[in-house]
Amino acid sequence: MNDRFDPPAARGCLDTPVLKQRGQHEVFCGLTGIIWLHRKMQDAFFLVVGSRTCAHLLQSAAGVMIFAEPRFATAILEETDLAGMADAQVELDRVARELLQRRPDIRQLFLVGSCPSEVIKLDLANAAQRMSAEFAPRVRVLNYSGSGIETTFTQGEDACLAAMVPVLPDTDAREFLMVGALPDVVEEQALGLLRDMGVETVRVLPAPSRDAEYGVGPNTVYALTQPFLTDTHEALARRGARHIAAPFPFGEEGTTAWLWAVAREFGVKRATFDAVTERPRARARKAIERAAAPLRNRSVFFFPDSQLELPLARFLTRECGMTATEVGAPFIHRAVMEPELALLPEGPTLAEGQDVDLQLDRCRASRPDLTVCGLGLANPLEAEGLTTKWAIELVFTPVHFYEQAGDLAGLFSRPLRRRDALRLAEAEV
Repeated sequence: MNDRFDPPAARGCLDTPVLKQRGQHEVFCGLTGIIWLHRKMQDAFFLVVGSRTCAHLLQSAAGVMIFAEPRFATAILEETDLAGMADAQVELDRVARELLQRRPDIRQLFLVGSCPSEVIKLDLANAAQRMSAEFAPRVRVLNYSGSGIETTFTQGEDACLAAMVPVLPDTDAREFLMVGALPDVVEEQALGLLRDMGVETVRVLPAPSRDAEYGVGPNTVYALTQPFLTDTHEALARRGARHIAAPFPFGEEGTTAWLWAVAREFGVKRATFDAVTERPRARARKAIERAAAPLRNRSVFFFPDSQLELPLARFLTRECGMTATEVGAPFIHRAVMEPELALLPEGPTLAEGQDVDLQLDRCRASRPDLTVCGLGLANPLEAEGLTTKWAIELVFTPVHFYEQAGDLAGLFSRPLRRRDALRLAEAEV
């Protein structure tokens, strides 16, 4: 008999052919990941090597007050740098030295590549090695790319965490690593549930500071909390750590399956698991039932944007009563997504990558009740009479684990509630 927390025997969408799309695509900049990462790592500084446009984007996205002293900035590439008339490496060294002299609290410095720095092939990897040698051991310097040329915006976090994995020390200790940046309140909820079950020595990547870091080795097991951390997943596997495959903790079902996969790895008894999760599970189910009423028997279409598409489609179809017509994702990593594909009911078109014009044609033809897409597509589709949901809001809003399950359903139901209210008001006029 199958365990009631294990995926069902049905194969869901595991055998569904994936439509491979390669063409013009709509993406948001990966630099935006800095907005949530700099809040998680309190001794880190993110120095973007880019243009004034990069600086304006970060300032706008973060909403930094004039009195604040943020832990990110932009080393502006001027025309002379872009034209190769100046030594950009010398200028970058000068900016880094001035920064570290002024901010002695910085223990980790990330050199973040952007579209301009990648176009001119500025070697930030060598720059990070050079600066690490100069500023060690007080400051560790790493680099990663936040460019949006070929990537989606959530891959900024993936690239950052993947860059951190190789420098973590070795250990043979038996430890559990929870991987992914979560809002503090959500992270504490997850740690509290694991602690109450008796899962000890839980580490978090990213850690709040270098002093709170840990080792990685063959006795490390890890579970991802974010579906887009595929490079980080592979970096941890190369270090010998073992992945706990599980659905992602969205909704009551996904959260229970994620927690049970970890609990089973550490020998937690079923009675203990039930005692710890029974009440939060009941609250989550009740909250979802209340918030999801406008979603039932409605259809949803996902454009590829955040890489959260497959877990969210599973949540909406299995817990909120929706029908998915198409689920597009920037990338489908089978080893990471297999548990989600097994749960996702058969029926939707699965698409990897994007040819935006072709996908727009399919969306218009299906006329879904709700379209989940990026900012650049939402307004034009609304003008055509389609109801949309901004995908980026699902990344910036707390949506993981039990206590946020009702809020997650509410993010999707609000656009439909608004549409229904407007139609009722128009009918009364």
